[in-house]
Amino acid sequence: MPDIGTSLHEAVVQFWQTRQLARERGQGEDRGQRSAATSGTQLDGVIVLIVNAAVEAGAIDPDGVKRGRRISVLPGYFRPEKEWDLVFMKGNQLGAVIELKSHIGPSFGNNFNNRAEEALGNATDFWTAYRERAFVADTTPWVGYFMLLEDHERARTPVSAAEPLFNVRTEFRDASYMMRYELLLRRLRLERQYSSTTLVTSTDPELGSLKIDEPAQDLAFEPWLRSLIAHLESI
Repeated sequence: MPDIGTSLHEAVVQFWQTRQLARERGQGEDRGQRSAATSGTQLDGVIVLIVNAAVEAGAIDPDGVKRGRRISVLPGYFRPEKEWDLVFMKGNQLGAVIELKSHIGPSFGNNFNNRAEEALGNATDFWTAYRERAFVADTTPWVGYFMLLEDHERARTPVSAAEPLFNVRTEFRDASYMMRYELLLRRLRLERQYSSTTLVTSTDPELGSLKIDEPAQDLAFEPWLRSLIAHLESI
């Protein structure tokens, strides 16, 4: 397996470089920001890292790696299909699926809620389709979630919660968006919506020096990656 720490650093650097290029291609600030946010190749470096690690470990044949438009698509239950960022096939068996997301500031409020709803919706659709035998999987598939969050002052600042009718859970009161992500990812795994989840944070190098961190040990990237590889090897 490659040096995970070094490879992850290189992948995050590529993320910011790709985002900057997409922003520069836009015309005007608003369009440029939207272009950067919607570019579909920003996390390609992380995808390549995951694939290389799994292939080099002998856990998956390169032909079993499915990614890209109209390729990494699986049937759903509440919708016709869902395009995952990565799908791993062992022969005709579905081995694993992965969703990779990023969240860059300075807007964190509504975007956090959107990410949470999307993650829950995708998981619910996937596991219901699995129950209904929408795809071949003799072994329960491994479902992974990767989040790259900008390490921004607004992501670290405590945020109040609206409580007009009932009280929110205590752990959410005055929790920053970074802490909300930690809680979300832990609970997605605890409730078996995802087999494993990971949270990586990074400062924006355009605003200063680049600093990459993994704020929660139980959401660290390397154990997440090793969990994927172990599962693929077990099939």
